[in-house]
Amino acid sequence: MILRVDRLQTELPPPSDPDPVGAAAVQELLGGKFGEMSTFMNYTYQSFNFRNRQGARPFYDLLASIAAEEFGHIELVSAAINTMLTGAADGTPGKAGALKGVKDTRNTQHFIAGGAGALVQDSMGKPWSGDYVFSSGDLVEDLTHNFFLETGARNNKLKVYEMVDHPAARALTGYLLVRGGVHQVAYARALENLTGAQMMKLFPSPRIPTDKIPECKPHIKRGEHLKLYRFSPEDFQELAAVFNGPHPETGEDLQVADEPQPEGAPAHDLPPQTAVFAPGPAPEEIAEIAAKLRQAADLPKEPTGTVASNGKAKSNGSTRSASKRKAGSR
Repeated sequence: MILRVDRLQTELPPPSDPDPVGAAAVQELLGGKFGEMSTFMNYTYQSFNFRNRQGARPFYDLLASIAAEEFGHIELVSAAINTMLTGAADGTPGKAGALKGVKDTRNTQHFIAGGAGALVQDSMGKPWSGDYVFSSGDLVEDLTHNFFLETGARNNKLKVYEMVDHPAARALTGYLLVRGGVHQVAYARALENLTGAQMMKLFPSPRIPTDKIPECKPHIKRGEHLKLYRFSPEDFQELAAVFNGPHPETGEDLQVADEPQPEGAPAHDLPPQTAVFAPGPAPEEIAEIAAKLRQAADLPKEPTGTVASNGKAKSNGSTRSASKRKAGSR
């Protein structure tokens, strides 16, 4: 089972100038062949299909934990795309020309098929495909594929970083470059332990100067390039049997984090986009109905969720303490 916690894995900036063209490029990191949908579904199905789980427990724990993190990465990429699309579809619903400003954008489906939101597509609008999922049943073959997948994913992230200068895209790619690098090292270490192949000699692969990218530096400073998270309060303890030794680039010790997941950050409460009926042509009516339902259920008058407000967490009602809400979606 996956436990979902209402935070993003890292902080994203609030909406600024909309960038629908840049959002189309970021779609590659969601629904492309090397995107987060692919990493998530590859590792998830490999963990679902894992045989002799107890006999090969450290390797199962590795796949299961990384798969859980990738679920949060899907949410993070989607949040960045949604942030970049906020404000691009301003206008009055039903008014001629309300969406004229986005008719020439690279992916009009963001506004026609969706409510100015992320789609399960790549940067060219091609739907993500289950054909991208590789689960052979052979552990060495699967791990080798996963190392290749993470290598391609890091390459794409750097290209999107250099292509799109929107603050949300830069924050997203800075974080994912660091965390994707951890997964790449994890699969390499697993293959080394299984086969004796000297995988560490392949690093850095590709030659991405992660430590020189400004948006990567805060995460590296916190040691996020060294940690694997279990994404579980008590399970998957055998990660340490596989994920250990020196980092291939820095020489620092790899470690399984004491905490089950990253501290994360609350998501921004993105405003309605009424021109595309998100969440509807009259969002105030939906809010009024929600308020009546809360009252009827004897809930606090204010919503009990936590959202970001000017970069800070804003809690309403009887929410749990921040120390108990420390992860992106799981």
